[in-house]
This record gives sequence, C-alpha cells and structure tokens, in this order.
Amino acid sequence: MSQAKGVAEKKQVNDKVLVQRVLDGEKSCYTELVLRHRKHLVRTIFKMTGDIMMAEDVVQESLLKAFEKLELFRGQSSFKSWLYRITINTAKNKLRRNRYDHVSMEHIELSMDSEDENDMFFAQLKDELAEKVDALPPKQRQALQLRVYEHLSFKAIAAIMECPYDTAKANYRHALLKLRSEIANNENVIGWHELGTPKIQSHWLAREAS
Repeated sequence: MSQAKGVAEKKQVNDKVLVQRVLDGEKSCYTELVLRHRKHLVRTIFKMTGDIMMAEDVVQESLLKAFEKLELFRGQSSFKSWLYRITINTAKNKLRRNRYDHVSMEHIELSMDSEDENDMFFAQLKDELAEKVDALPPKQRQALQLRVYEHLSFKAIAAIMECPYDTAKANYRHALLKLRSEIANNENVIGWHELGTPKIQSHWLAREAS
C-alpha cells in the first residue's frame, strides 16, 4: 500500500480502531488521532485559560500522556471523551500550579451574523453573555462550554466531567436558565424582549436542554 493510500485509509477508520492499531504496534496511527483532535483541544483549553501558549503546552502534554497511557483506554466511552478528560484535568492542574483563581472566558466569541456584528446592541449583548458565562459556577460553565462550543453530546460531557449523564445535563440546563434570567433582567440589554427572537445564531440561550 502506498503512503498516500495509507493516509487516506486511516482517515476512514474510527478512533477506537486506530487506538487498537497503535496498541498493536502501528504507532503511526496515533498521528491521525492527533490530527483529528488537536485543533479542538487547543480551542477548548484556550477558552479555559485565555492564554494560547498555555493551551498549546497543555494539549501537547496531554497528547503525550494519552499516548503513554493508551493501554488504559478501555473503550467504555469514546476516545474523544477520554482525551478531553485528560486534557481538561491537565489544564486544571496547570492553572492550579500557576495560582489562577478562576477560569477566564473573556476571549470567547459568540457566533453572530456579520451584519449584526456591527450593530451596537448585539455587540453589547455578546459582551454581557461572555461576562455572565464567566461568572457561572465552574461545573455549569464547563458543561455549557462543552455543549455549546464543542457540540458534544451529554454522554460525552458526562464522561469528560466524570459525572452521571443526568448531572451533566442538569449543569447545562441550570447554566442556561441562569443566563437567560440574568440577561432578561439586565437593564443594559433591555431590548432583548422587544426583539422577539434574537438574530444571534447562538440561540441556545433561549432553548431548553435537549
């Protein structure tokens, strides 16, 4: 099999099969796993820390840890969930060592239509939401981030947070309810109700956890 065909073939294989192939001695398969997940991991940790260099370091360290402990992956959850859990725990430890008091979310960008990006109200609403997200309890903030920004299932979120499915879902829902309540009662965004359905694409704020 040519190198090009080998690379293409690996892209069609699911994570768990690639993990098994790495364990069987085909170490090059781990490169494909890294390519699949590294970008999303960096984005997630950057949202946690607000520091791109730290995010890169955390992800690099976590990918190495995952490789070294790959035989501990039992396949009871997805490889992605297992890898996220290692990475988030590594980030928490690094933040703790660096004596950060809390996780900053100031760099999070909510998704908006381009025409709205220039609208003062929606720019203000984005800032308000980012501040409110930053003020959420840690578990609620993490559940919200993984669900909204990483589009993970509650099953995956539960695996990453090492909690029951219902707890992950409850944390997400409590975060939504708290954000909706605080935004609705904030005088700085009083136009919220007058607009009916906001044009912001991140309409998760107005929906129940599903």
